[in-house]
Amino acid sequence: MRRIALALMLAGALAAQQKEERTTKLVILKYADPDRLAGVISQFGAQVITNGQMKAMTLSGLPSQIAAAEAALARLDVAPKTVELVVHFVVGSDQANLTGSTVPADVRDVITQLKNTFTFKEYRMLDTLTLRTRAGSSAETTGILGSGSNPRLSTFSVRNVTVGEDGTTIRIDRMHAGLRIPIGNRTTETKTGPRTAVEYMNTGIDQDVDVKEGQKVVVGRSSLEGPSTALFLILTARVL
Repeated sequence: MRRIALALMLAGALAAQQKEERTTKLVILKYADPDRLAGVISQFGAQVITNGQMKAMTLSGLPSQIAAAEAALARLDVAPKTVELVVHFVVGSDQANLTGSTVPADVRDVITQLKNTFTFKEYRMLDTLTLRTRAGSSAETTGILGSGSNPRLSTFSVRNVTVGEDGTTIRIDRMHAGLRIPIGNRTTETKTGPRTAVEYMNTGIDQDVDVKEGQKVVVGRSSLEGPSTALFLILTARVL
């Protein structure tokens, strides 16, 4: 009897599915790339055709399959999060009259930790650079240190930023932060005559970084003008 009842239930489900007629629906995405989502959405049984230029996705299948695909798209087609990254350039040295300003209060706790490992006599804030970028995008910025015709430059760039599923872990791919220090001028001959350009020496840190929102992380240390002076990079990040 149980087998007969099960067979009747399966037959009823099959009959109900056969009554569903295949249909087609056009979906316009607001944020996501339809080409990147096609593989995921097709797992719900609907046939998927995409047009990346128009951010369009055509779904073909049974109404139940299309409904499941649309529900998945509603969860995936969301605005990318914006991330703010701040890097502090801190110089530590035993030299007198160290260039820079007083370290601000919000990173003094990190400086206290640095002093336990690197016993420099003085720590000064050289510069602070801020980047705001959408998750999945690259960004870069540059600061000018000092005056004159050939000042030193501070640089900060990221190739990609993503936010973890927990909403607080921020992954930074190919972060670079450092200084460009002028070392002289170079003259080259061009069709319009000699041309002089500044030559720079690049120093800093290149690495991938994982940071928790609101956490202050020392992402690197680089020698600066010899072993008696060091450049420390302190990174903070938050999701806006």
